[in-house]
Amino acid sequence: MIEYMTSSPQSTEQIGKDFGNTLKKGDVVAIFGGMGLGKTVFVKGLAAGMGISAFVSSPTFALVHEYPGNPPLFHFDMYRINSWDDLYSTGFFDYLDLNGVVVIEWSENIEAALPKNCIKVEFMQGNKINERRIIIIGGEKG
Repeated sequence: MIEYMTSSPQSTEQIGKDFGNTLKKGDVVAIFGGMGLGKTVFVKGLAAGMGISAFVSSPTFALVHEYPGNPPLFHFDMYRINSWDDLYSTGFFDYLDLNGVVVIEWSENIEAALPKNCIKVEFMQGNKINERRIIIIGGEKG
């Protein structure tokens, strides 16, 4: 486990970039945390750390965005997923077999379906308005 404290979107993005450098094919990153805590900013950095230069945005309405790379990045947002039927309709389980990196925002909504060996990233509000506490559990960085 490793813990970070950030006080700006730029520092959150940099932590994501450093973390992205450690990821490899088949990794699943489960991100937990409430609205507005910097999850998508972290994923932008993560993609950059993986060498992906595409514009990264929240897949809230699309449910998944695919970013080509070596390995590719599959970015899910499970905010609107409320049932197993909803989850199956996203193709989530198929993506786990595509030899890319799967990153899931709002993982708390599908926690029972997460692979046992996934890397967990937890976002929490800090003591100050812009402060974020980020905890990474599993993987090379945590």
